[in-house]
Amino acid sequence: MAGVIKMTAAARRRLSAPLLARVRDRSPGLGDALVSGAVAAGLGLAWCAVLVMLLWITSPYPDSGPSGVLHVTAALWLLAHGAELIRVDTLSGVPAPVGLPPLLLLALPVWLLLRAARDATDGGAGDGDDGAGGFKAIATVEDLEDGEGLREGGREEAVEGAGPPLVDARTAWTGVVLGYLAVALAAALFASGGVLRPSWLWTGVYVPLVAAVVAGLGVWSAYGRPGGPLRRLLRVLPKGLRPLLHGPDGRPGVAARAAAAGVAVLLGGGALLVAVSLVAHGTEAQASLLRLTEGWSGRCAVLLLCVALMPNAAVWGAAYALGPGFALGAGHVVGPLSSAPPPFLPTFPLLAAVPEAGQGAWAHWAAGVVPVVAGVVMGRTVAKGAAPGERGGTKPGAGRDVAWSPWRGAAAAALAALLCAAVLAGLAVLAGGPLGVAVLARFGPEWWQVGAATLSWLTLVAVPTAVGVGLWRRRSPRAEDPVIGRQREQASKGAGSVKGAGKAKSAGTAGGAGAARADKNPEGTLPDKTGTTASRTPDVPYDLYEYDALYGPQDQDDDTGYHPYDFLPTDPAPGPDRA
Repeated sequence: MAGVIKMTAAARRRLSAPLLARVRDRSPGLGDALVSGAVAAGLGLAWCAVLVMLLWITSPYPDSGPSGVLHVTAALWLLAHGAELIRVDTLSGVPAPVGLPPLLLLALPVWLLLRAARDATDGGAGDGDDGAGGFKAIATVEDLEDGEGLREGGREEAVEGAGPPLVDARTAWTGVVLGYLAVALAAALFASGGVLRPSWLWTGVYVPLVAAVVAGLGVWSAYGRPGGPLRRLLRVLPKGLRPLLHGPDGRPGVAARAAAAGVAVLLGGGALLVAVSLVAHGTEAQASLLRLTEGWSGRCAVLLLCVALMPNAAVWGAAYALGPGFALGAGHVVGPLSSAPPPFLPTFPLLAAVPEAGQGAWAHWAAGVVPVVAGVVMGRTVAKGAAPGERGGTKPGAGRDVAWSPWRGAAAAALAALLCAAVLAGLAVLAGGPLGVAVLARFGPEWWQVGAATLSWLTLVAVPTAVGVGLWRRRSPRAEDPVIGRQREQASKGAGSVKGAGKAKSAGTAGGAGAARADKNPEGTLPDKTGTTASRTPDVPYDLYEYDALYGPQDQDDDTGYHPYDFLPTDPAPGPDRA
């Protein structure tokens, strides 16, 4: 046993500490991420269950028991994620698809998933130490001076008191997504036994897509929004276009900001069109609400459904303003130029805002102002941000002469129009869907038509606006030099030419009192308090204050010959010792 090295208990604890720290950082981190994703999905389901249960309790004619309410809750939660449902209890006996998701119902699940992804990166120890080195869980850019400590991929270096997240980004993202999808799978299995059954194809596409994208955004935000992942995604674009989407300082580029402004204007304009149409057809909307249900609980449920469908209505209004319009049933398109007569539809308050069938009038054509305003806003945003490094644009006194070239501004506006068209096309896909078969197989705008119309409108408006505003900003006429300055320059040049190079260095004193003492102090020096002489460098030659026969005293604002130094005493006032 001579070759056996005995270890003390303290040594074994020291050697096993790194291994225990690694196990504690990895395994509980993945487990906490799984729990976070599952809790986020469970809270979203619970919120939907409370809402549906409240409406069921207050309904005077409940059609099913609590089991049916829970089945509807699970189906509604999946529908909010974009999954298509199949209704099996139709009058004809033929299953009918239901794929029109209320987009507002997705807001809370998305927020919960974002919070879960952010919290999963700290491994549940965000407020304390990790037990292995005394480092905090997350160190953001703001916690470190000048952004020091960031690695190339956006990870933070471990410094004393602040360190990288305990859980790796891939681990946190994987755990949150798997936990969320586990609850979604259980909800889909449970909902498959109800009246509204999820379509497994669309459930397997949209729910994982929403979970992956939102969880990725949450983890990316928790790591301080590093630019490495975005730069890797933008490698498919030419180098000249990459700074337009992601600036070198980590902020969104000019094209990205302009696209966001264009999307906001289009959606806001679409919502405004819907609101104006509802006000104009207020009588029909009120009659449809009163005719649809009699009890106050039923009317509250209809109003809540209208509110949940308002984002869909905003997208439909934007599609109407862009020109393609939207389908109100298969083969029935409603647009500003012409509207086909819609099929027989149940009364619903939002449907009362649909324009009448027939040729469009000037009131319908006025909706084209929305894309024009969006294009102008995008063009001005591009022109405002047209500065090197995309650091905020040309500001007063800060470099109008360094603005972009017209070609670069046009390229940024065109790229912003392309991004805005892609976003509107994606929203058109989410905002529409079927409500049945045959005529009811299509509701909402066509995504490719909306994308093409958005690209056409914004390219035709935003590009000329960006070029024109950019040229106007670069057109900065040189301000006239002040008259006083020109007179001083001319006078100084004249004085230099007359007196010569030898007397130019000591060309007199600076007016007023200096002129009165010029003969007493020819060297241009003044005695200070200590009795010594100190040289005084004149700011302005004495010759500037000489009188001119035609124009009077120069370098004065008035022509009265008034001089403030004429009233000052030339000799110092007698002190007490001289009295």
